[in-house]
Amino acid sequence: MQAWIAGGIVVLDQAVKLLVRVRLGRVYDSVTVIPGFLDLTRVHNTGTAFGFMNLVEFPFKTVVVALMAATALMALAFYGSTLAPDQRLSRIGLSLVIGGAAGNLVDRLASGYVLDFVDVYFGNWHFWAFNVADAAISVGVALMILDLLGLGRYRVSRAV
Repeated sequence: MQAWIAGGIVVLDQAVKLLVRVRLGRVYDSVTVIPGFLDLTRVHNTGTAFGFMNLVEFPFKTVVVALMAATALMALAFYGSTLAPDQRLSRIGLSLVIGGAAGNLVDRLASGYVLDFVDVYFGNWHFWAFNVADAAISVGVALMILDLLGLGRYRVSRAV
């Protein structure tokens, strides 16, 4: 794992979220970027990925969700220690995933929710709102899948 990549994602994610908090002061405040396609809309996700459990309320929900996220983060870090040096894409991908997960965990611990703001839509259809950390997680997973498929590794060919 590349700790500097993970750390950079956390810093970038938190810096952008600070800007969103300042510019979009209240939940659902919005700025259109590309009409009919992209808005920046402040949304608070108290659930897990893709808003799962967002509308479910139960005692200590914030603590339970944060503990789940912290446990997953530790498992990812352990997994990262098992990756071989030639698994470059997986190592970089996992660094992006860990940085994104850590950035969202900072939100959960500090605010009790994850701040999402990128709202991609077409007509009445909206993709789940997301943030820099979520984008890093998605790119990281894609890189890990590419590595699983064998891309990005040096191949040694034998002369026949």
